[in-house]
Formats: sequence, structure tokens, C-alpha cells
Amino acid sequence: MAEKITPRSSDYSQWYLDIVHRAGLAENSDVRGCMVIKPHGYAIWEKMQRALDRLFKDTGHVNAYFPLFIPKSFLAKEEEMAEGFAKECAVVTHYRLKAVPGKGVQVDPDAKLEEELIVRPTSETIIWNTYRNWIQSYRDLPLLINQWCNVVRWEMRTRLFLRTAEFLWQEGHTAHATREEAEEEARRMLDVYRRFAEEWMAMPVLTGPKSEGQKFPGAVYTLCIEAMMQDRRALQAGTSHFLGQNFAKAFDVQFQTAEGKLEYAWATSWGVSTRLIGGLIMTHSDDQGLVVPPRLAPIHVVVVPIGKTDAERRDVVAAAHSLAAALRDWPREDFFGYEPITVKVDDNFNQSPGFRFNEWELRGVPVRVELGPKDLAQNACVLARRDQPGKESKQAGVPLAEAPARIVSLLKAMQQDLLERARQWRDAASYEVNSYEEFKAMIEEPGGFLWAHWDGTRETEERIAAETKATIRCSPFDRPEEPGRCILTGRPSAGRVVFAKAY
Repeated sequence: MAEKITPRSSDYSQWYLDIVHRAGLAENSDVRGCMVIKPHGYAIWEKMQRALDRLFKDTGHVNAYFPLFIPKSFLAKEEEMAEGFAKECAVVTHYRLKAVPGKGVQVDPDAKLEEELIVRPTSETIIWNTYRNWIQSYRDLPLLINQWCNVVRWEMRTRLFLRTAEFLWQEGHTAHATREEAEEEARRMLDVYRRFAEEWMAMPVLTGPKSEGQKFPGAVYTLCIEAMMQDRRALQAGTSHFLGQNFAKAFDVQFQTAEGKLEYAWATSWGVSTRLIGGLIMTHSDDQGLVVPPRLAPIHVVVVPIGKTDAERRDVVAAAHSLAAALRDWPREDFFGYEPITVKVDDNFNQSPGFRFNEWELRGVPVRVELGPKDLAQNACVLARRDQPGKESKQAGVPLAEAPARIVSLLKAMQQDLLERARQWRDAASYEVNSYEEFKAMIEEPGGFLWAHWDGTRETEERIAAETKATIRCSPFDRPEEPGRCILTGRPSAGRVVFAKAY
């Protein structure tokens, strides 16, 4: 029998790693800090990618691709970015190896690059250097570009999906004629991320600006979506940056206005990554394994035929495939609109029914259909919803003719119920605190989102972080207007911000 998953209550970190490995999502690579994303994990990323790509294109963006290598001098042109990423950059210094008898291959000392190349940590610099050739007139704006790619940030402490040296992401980079247009774009894309998190991932998020100390290097300000995981830690799930004219000035990207004047373009950038898979795991999964919201599930329904004799197996397998066909033909507009229902018929009779049930539960398939000879004799089946484990949650005696409609209803209900359950969890673990002593006690136990007054200074923010390991996650857009006093310094505060320990 397979080893059980470590319970969340005993070791949350190990529980997470157990699910990543046992559900077949990813594994550590032989390259330190990097991961191999396995087919089941990559299928979830593909679902995320397709949904986000459609949302981007619905808002007028198009995809392009830019180089993996960035000249070191490009990073130096934007001072804040150079400082912010300097310690995370992988650097290419040579362009050739040579074979040495008895010693294998070595770096060829004669192949040293004149200028070192940085392996892409983010693409603002290489893209804005390119935009200088693309933008000449106000007629060339807005320029709305997205790219899907990998990036490298040399992390010392890594965790699969959440923080790795190499990861997959998308990064949007837009140029605009006015500050107002660029700021509107930054807000628009943040709302795209919010919508994706809540409507596809069933993961409720707070939205708002980061503090000055937490913003993206090179940005005027950063907007974010912040989610709470089941261990009450925060996860920054996506960011959208208003870059002002910083990169346009650094790379001399000017355009002629309608009045004939020269003006620097205004910029945004925004991105989400495979970190979202980690967020999905930690938002919904349980001690039985992975739980995937139906809109992102690689397999929506698994049908498990059960039979002992060849005749029984033949009949139940035929019925299983008939049900699967009916589900695949279900109108997309009556499902979630984008993709058809995906169905797997598990007719591996070499494994016991219980083993197969457990394996599909571990892999997070939203709905399981059990179909045995007794069910078939009644033209019925048994339905089980992944987010409601246990025999008491099963629906027995469901007529086969009604099963497709019932299954679609279960999938829709599960999507909504997961969001509501996660929202209730987050709200129950959110607290207003009014003193620093209360803050220090509650950030340790019970943890969660602490809404507290802050005086707005970086000095205070850094002291609180140093003493408690809690950081300001965001100043939510919908926070109530409530002047008060900073919990640490007693100085005036315009309103509460959200602190938490974070990934």
C-alpha cells in the first residue's frame, strides 16, 4: 500500500511536498533549485495558460517573444532594477567549451564574451530597448504585448512551484501615450488577475498597492493580488506595475505627440507564474491529496467500471464509455464556456476498485463515477465529489440517463463551493489589531491577515518585518476610511494595511 500523505496539522510543509510528489505534479531536477514539471502538473499550467491567454487577448493584447539573454549594460541603465535583481542574476561569461584529453570539457578561456549576458530574470530592459525601434509616433500607441516564457532568479532556498531558480510565467509589457492610460492599464490587468484567481482558481484575493518597500524594482508603484493559504500565510499571486516613464527614459523611447512634440512613453508590466499551481494546492487540497477546481482540472470526470467476470466487465466498460461520450458531447456553453468536459474511463481491472478510487482522489479529479454490475442492472451509477470525501457524500442510484446533467451540476457547484469555502477560511483568519503587543502575539498564533495601522514609513515597515517576520501584503482598495495611530510608532495612519507572514 502506498505511503499516506503527511497530515496538514502535523507538518504543513511536508504535506505540501507530499501532494506535489504523490499527485504527480513535479519533482526536483538534478539542476539545483530547478524542477521538472510532470504531465499532470503541466496540464494544470496549460489550463491556466489557455484561460489567461484568452483574457489577455480579450483586452486587446497580443503575444510576442524576446531573447533569453540580456546584455549586462541593459540592467545597469535602470538603477532600481539593477540593484533589485543583482543578487539573483545568472551570468553567462563565455560562449564555448573545449575538450581536454583526460579532463572532459572545460570553459575555453579564449571564448570570453566582451560583455556578459544575464539570463532573463525579467524582460523590461530588453523589451524597452526593442520598443525604441517600434515607437515613433502617438499612432504607434498603445502597444500591448505579452510573452510566455521562462525566467531565472538564483534562489538559495527553493520549494517546488512556490520558489525555484527557473520558473514559467507570462509577462505583459505595455506602452502608452499618457500617464492616465498607463495607470488604467495597470488596474485593468490587476482585475484580470483577480478575476482569474477567483473565477478559475476559486481562490479569493485582496487587491491593492504594495508598500514602497515591497514594490517591484523600477516601478513607480506595484499593485498585487494576495491570497491566504490554509496555514494562514499569504501568497503574492500576481502583480501589475505602473512603471511611469522610467524605462522609456532609460532607453530613450520617445514619440511624437499629435501636437508635434516629443514625449517619453508611459509603461506598465504585469505577470503571474507557475507559483499559481502552488497557490491552488495550498488553497484547496486536503489530507487525501490534491483538490483541483473544475475549471482548471485536466480531467473533470473519471468513470471507474467494476466487475469480476469477463461478461460483467465487458458490459460495465461499454456503459462507462457510453456515459463518457455523452459527457464529452455536452454543450460547452452550458459548462464553463471554454473547453469540453474531459473524461477518463479507468478500466484497469488489475487494480482493486478501492486502489483506483484512492489514486484518482489523490490526483484531484473533481467527480468520480462508480459503475458496477448491480448499478448497471438498475441503469444507474454512483457519483462522488472530490471536495466532499467520505461514503456519506456519495450519490447512489443516479439514473444513467440523468447522470451527465447531474455531473455537470456537481462540477458547477464544486467550483462555487470551493471559492466560498476559501473565502470563509480567509475571512475567519483576518483580524483587526490595535497594539504592537497584540500584533506580535497574534502573528505567531493564530496567524493570518492582521489589519493594522501603519505610519507609512519604510523604517517602521522594516522594523516590524525584522522583529516579527511579517510584511505588509497590500493596502486593499476596499479598506474602510479609518484614520488611526501606527501600532509601532503611534504616528498618524490614514488607514489599516494587511500584514502577514508570507511565502
